[in-house]
Amino acid sequence: MDGFIDRADGGRRLAEALRHYEGRPDTLVLALPRGGVPVGYEVARTLDLPLDVFLVRKLGVPGHEELAMGAIASGDVLVLNPDVVVAMRIPAYVIDAAAAREKPELERRAREYRNGRPEPDIRGHTVILVDDGLATGSTMRAAVSAVRRHGAGRIVVAVPVASQEAAAEFKLDVDEFVCLLTPAWFAAVGEWYEDFSQTTDEEVKDLLERAAREHAGHVH
Repeated sequence: MDGFIDRADGGRRLAEALRHYEGRPDTLVLALPRGGVPVGYEVARTLDLPLDVFLVRKLGVPGHEELAMGAIASGDVLVLNPDVVVAMRIPAYVIDAAAAREKPELERRAREYRNGRPEPDIRGHTVILVDDGLATGSTMRAAVSAVRRHGAGRIVVAVPVASQEAAAEFKLDVDEFVCLLTPAWFAAVGEWYEDFSQTTDEEVKDLLERAAREHAGHVH
């Protein structure tokens, strides 16, 4: 396999590798917005599981924004990247200030995407965390830590494509890691999709609402 047509194609193929979770009442799919939502939608629809979003905002090092010193996630969780914090001698007040800056955007997206729906209760549940791919994996790492703190019973990370470094790390860190492609040469997630156009907030909301309707129609 040399890649995917688009995120929906990646999601449909990923769902086939997750068939052992089909229809399980204790399992839910949490997608990382925005790009993870079209993938997660296809996974949830194929496996007849509920879909929601799990929001994570990366905290970039001031002046080196692409480098993550940590992240904040749904439910007031702050996750640090200790290697970066120590190596760059980042003081606590800088981290706190970055978290305070990102928090309103995290809350805005939660309100907008959920449209009044409550956050899912993940305590004791199997959580399948889905994104469109992993390069460094820093955002997913934050999501895993946060979901763990929220009391998930079992954590599965599922992506269509990942760098070999990220794949090796997540295999050790979660209960199950499912990935279809781990290319030897990896520069960016988008290279493995023919269409990697930006997912919009509107698409995220539309897919979440559609998933909620479809799942409600299937629950007996």
